[in-house]
Amino acid sequence: MDRTLASTPVADSKTKPPLLFLTQRIPYPLIKGEKIRHFHTIRYLKERFDLYIGGLVDDAEDWQYLPKINELARDTHFAKLDPRLAKLSCMRGLFSGQPLSFTYFDNRELHRWIDRVLRQVRPAVCFISSSNMAPYAIDHEERPPYVIMDFIDVDSEKWAAYATEAHWPMSWVYRREHQRVSEAERHIAGIADVATFVSDAEADMFRKLFPPAAGKTFGVANGVDSEYFSPDATRPPPYETGPATFVFTGSMDYPPNVQAVCFFAEKVLPEVRSSVDGARFFIVGARPAPAVAALSELDGVTVTGRVLDVRPYLDHATATAAPMFIARGIQNKVLEAMAMAKPVIATWQALEGIELDTAREVVVANSADEFISASIAAARGETDPGIGDRARQRVVENYSWAARLSGFDRFLDRIGEAASNGKTPYMGTHHSPD
Repeated sequence: MDRTLASTPVADSKTKPPLLFLTQRIPYPLIKGEKIRHFHTIRYLKERFDLYIGGLVDDAEDWQYLPKINELARDTHFAKLDPRLAKLSCMRGLFSGQPLSFTYFDNRELHRWIDRVLRQVRPAVCFISSSNMAPYAIDHEERPPYVIMDFIDVDSEKWAAYATEAHWPMSWVYRREHQRVSEAERHIAGIADVATFVSDAEADMFRKLFPPAAGKTFGVANGVDSEYFSPDATRPPPYETGPATFVFTGSMDYPPNVQAVCFFAEKVLPEVRSSVDGARFFIVGARPAPAVAALSELDGVTVTGRVLDVRPYLDHATATAAPMFIARGIQNKVLEAMAMAKPVIATWQALEGIELDTAREVVVANSADEFISASIAAARGETDPGIGDRARQRVVENYSWAARLSGFDRFLDRIGEAASNGKTPYMGTHHSPD
């Protein structure tokens, strides 16, 4: 079935230079870290630019949110990505030498739309979110005069970390991906005018790995909507209240999240339950991997699957758990739980890039024993009662999206002044296959 939606002109588009924004997944609903960052970035850029947004949809339920994105842009185009077929297409990367993660997101239909925009609209700026979207534009002969590459994380290092955890043959696959993605990052950074990352720590790592790009590499951190993520005990609880309840939120097909919940469910919760009757663990997030789904067979573990609103789960939780041992950049799940004034029990890796007082605003635990002790203390009401309120205050004062995304201003001001405003926008349609 063909889905066609009318373009929505921006009222004052004649005064704004056109910008092509590339995102690997439709940035709505706001249930995944990358979607949250991309959506808020788009809203921020809309104030300065006439937007053309291109990307992919890999979840059938997300087609309903196209109007939400259409209203932010002059034109959008989202192509269907079938995760099963995309995984098979990754095999092309083994023969072409490309990163497998890049071939996963390669789509001919999206290439055609981007090509038309580049040739007919001639955008002043291309804003690329995530390195695996760079092949759509970075080497195009009509590449815009300015390219902002929002790497978000140093993905090559993520694959290196996976390689150390996996057994053969996946360890070999991950080592290969580390090498290929590293080469691609170097190439992309060499062309882009600006390279941004979700934290100063990620930016510093990239500067060390690729010194020639150091002068144009910056950290632009995530924020959190503290009005939306505010505590409200009157929200109906999604589970029976009373027993101690620990919650983890996130996309549950993401390997670091899978590792984290398996750790807590298998190594922490049984010991907590032996000391605190009825203690429970709720794993809240879409696409549970088989290893995650299997955890529902354990006593006290509930795997919810996709939910559109995590706030009720957080509102009535005893604490949130973030036992991340492979992590890149800022964890939205931590910021959201802090905004909800919940005690957060987290590893150092889960707190990377977040400026806070680790002695007063979170509970740091880096081993099973430390997680067990911290969780039992929370279940018994022995955690510092002010920790949640202090955490929320930190988020309200320091982590608004406007404040964090203002980090883009240092180069958007320069680009905006130099960009031509005289282009005639290409008015297309929003074709998306069933």
